[in-house]
Amino acid sequence: MGFASFDDKGGAAPMSEINMVPLIDVMLVLLVVFIVTAPLLTHAVKLELPRVNSAPNPPKPGKIDFAIDAAGRRFWNGQPLTRAAAAERFAAAGRAQPQPEIHLRADQAVAYRAVAETLADATRAGLTRIGFVSEPGKP
Repeated sequence: MGFASFDDKGGAAPMSEINMVPLIDVMLVLLVVFIVTAPLLTHAVKLELPRVNSAPNPPKPGKIDFAIDAAGRRFWNGQPLTRAAAAERFAAAGRAQPQPEIHLRADQAVAYRAVAETLADATRAGLTRIGFVSEPGKP
């Protein structure tokens, strides 16, 4: 190792050796830091996850568009039919699994009696998912 001296013969000459002590100190500090932090990085939380049997998602129910025009005529998905035929189709739809949704559209000029008869037929068939479709009002 070359240390500085007070003599004049080599004072202006450059040092030809590298001082390794500071490099070794830095290396040892980094080694200690890695030794301390390495177990923290690999530490995992041990969990015992629950085991369940998953069932497939049930199929989505179908949709039936039922309409009553101003004259009282009934339409099943756009096809005209009588009240008796509608009651038969409601009974068949009530036995289906999953039960379809009924979207009831009635003209504002139709007598409430036709709407009430349709609701009674659907309820008698066991259908429970009946919704009324309307137009949004103008502000």
